[in-house]
Amino acid sequence: METAISGYASIELNKDELIRLLDEADARRSIASLRKKIAALKESVCSDNDSRAQMSNAGFNGNSVSLRRDVLASELDQIIEARTIERARYYIKRLRRAVEKIKTTEINDINLLRWKEYEEIITDSLWVLPRRDTAGAHLSWYWGNFIPQIPRQLMLRYTKKNGWVLDTFAGSGTTLIEARRLGRNCIGVELSRRVARKAVELIERESNPHSVTTEVITGDARTIDLRREFDRVGARRAQLLIMHPPYHDIIGFSKNPKDLSAAASAEEFLKMLGEAVDNATPLLERGRYFALVIGDKYSKGEWVPLGFECMNEVLKRGYSLKSIVVKNFDETRAKRDQKQLWRYRALAGGFYIFKHEYIFLFRKK
Repeated sequence: METAISGYASIELNKDELIRLLDEADARRSIASLRKKIAALKESVCSDNDSRAQMSNAGFNGNSVSLRRDVLASELDQIIEARTIERARYYIKRLRRAVEKIKTTEINDINLLRWKEYEEIITDSLWVLPRRDTAGAHLSWYWGNFIPQIPRQLMLRYTKKNGWVLDTFAGSGTTLIEARRLGRNCIGVELSRRVARKAVELIERESNPHSVTTEVITGDARTIDLRREFDRVGARRAQLLIMHPPYHDIIGFSKNPKDLSAAASAEEFLKMLGEAVDNATPLLERGRYFALVIGDKYSKGEWVPLGFECMNEVLKRGYSLKSIVVKNFDETRAKRDQKQLWRYRALAGGFYIFKHEYIFLFRKK
């Protein structure tokens, strides 16, 4: 049987039979004999023939294993290409362990014994994502919403299935839509009733195959009683906190004095952000992660390092800084049809056009 792991072709095999064949190869006394045995194994499981079908069909009695086809072929090639029998046996034992066991951490579901299969997960500090995911319920109707790939990456890295995520600036519901896809529970807080209603509509368009809880609550991220909301849905703590607040007054979402985009000054904005962090922090499990997505701004002809000012605000509150990710973007809605104009302005004004924002990753001490 052939399925897919993160978009890659995978094959389902009988675990006991695969381990038996690896053990037979490991027992060979010469490198030539060992290579021949592994080559025959590769032919049987990585090509379309009757041998693979027999091994595959034998696996549906609760003792099967699903492996990415290209990764398995690469592992078998590494054994075949080993120059010494000792090295070949080392590779066999490593593959056998990956087939037989699962090694995860308390933070996520990534099987570290099969880490090569997780190519989708980004581990670099520069995220070059050319376009936003617009599949399913994701729509780019809301100014200032972030691309779905950001919460997806964060949930894959820092949560397990059925874990809880808290997004206190839920906006159009991007995080909650991704939570449904990945089987994570999520509570979102949104200040605007209008935006919250639209977010709920979009989230409900997304199927919920894992039967998780995804709720948008209308309220002020700084003062809403999150403990009461978590108790109401039967959750104790969140395993991941995500915040994507307004970048101060770059986009004025409303004139509501509770809206961070309406803050009278950068100092007031930072104070309000700090209050939102203070309100959410008790709901985040100790040792777990908080991702703050924020960018910089221009004001009166000067670059304002808003991102790093927000970072420092969080660091005052019992968090350690784990990573700073720079995420690129090619265009914004405001600049989509004005590329040449902004290039002229940059040349005339001596500045560089914003092409990035930050994902500050903190860990609660």
